[in-house]
Amino acid sequence: MKKYLFALIVAVLPVPAMAAGAGVPLDHIEVDLENKASLQRGMATFVNRCLGCHSADYQRYQRAATDLEMPPELVQEYMIFGDQKVGEQMKNAMSKEDAANWFGNPPPDLSLEARLRGPDWIYTYLRSFYQDSSRPWGVNNVVFKDVGMPNVLEDLQGVQVNHCTPEELLHQGKTEIDPLTGDRMSQCLTVVEGTGKQSVEEFDQTIYDLTNFLAYMGEPYRLESERLGTKVLIFLAIFFVFAFALKKEYWKDIH
Repeated sequence: MKKYLFALIVAVLPVPAMAAGAGVPLDHIEVDLENKASLQRGMATFVNRCLGCHSADYQRYQRAATDLEMPPELVQEYMIFGDQKVGEQMKNAMSKEDAANWFGNPPPDLSLEARLRGPDWIYTYLRSFYQDSSRPWGVNNVVFKDVGMPNVLEDLQGVQVNHCTPEELLHQGKTEIDPLTGDRMSQCLTVVEGTGKQSVEEFDQTIYDLTNFLAYMGEPYRLESERLGTKVLIFLAIFFVFAFALKKEYWKDIH
């Protein structure tokens, strides 16, 4: 009996996700699905920077507009660049054949990426590209070694260079921000001054907003489920009072 109980506990406990690139520490963030401004900025970054290659086949523009409290007509005008309608799914125009020729493999659909990788992985990955002339796109990544993706956010972040050996890079400490200068304090990666349009804090905020939106796409029903769950628990608590009173009434003559 104890064996089965132990197996049940292990089965229901959450299993911590392992980061690609074993041993790489991930920067932790707290996603906030109540922060509509952050989600709106994240969606804008997604459609401008990610949707050209990736798709989000399980997400519709109109559902995002409703959830993020944006007028559908503004989403149609400013966030849809092809002939798609606001009620359609967030698909890209790149064919899988072209993607395979250019990148080696078609870029993955990002609808459930946050659920697969976790927000911490995405947040750290998007901030960990560095210059590497040996790679086809001229960049590599600490979290995803020999990645086949170009750094599409390089103009915002700037050119990031690596000062460590591969072994040191693999085990570098978490990145922090110097509170005095605002510079990124990293054992290995530094941004070349003047190469990025955004400051360190601005770029980190951009990546946070994008990660926040990807987390929303992975569970667009989460807030609704939490609200419904609260109502169900309140109902069950009230129902328990009446059920207990009814049980006492039925059994009073038996005892």
